[in-house]
Amino acid sequence: MAILPGIVDLKEKMTPEHDGKRIPAAISRQILCAIADIEYGSVEVVIHDGKVVQIECRRKIRVDRNEPLRRDVMP
Repeated sequence: MAILPGIVDLKEKMTPEHDGKRIPAAISRQILCAIADIEYGSVEVVIHDGKVVQIECRRKIRVDRNEPLRRDVMP
């Protein structure tokens, strides 16, 4: 069963030879939540010695070129 719609549950893709390299459920949830929270951007998972040690999220803001720019200038 997938945690988020459209994202395959990691356990569904595991084969018997991968048993020793399962991602802990808490880390899987953090990665999937990071993906779900971003409308535009990327999620990078950093791994050291076969373990997830860091999750980096880069959000992109899409600017509508047809919308006039706001000029909120502080005095």
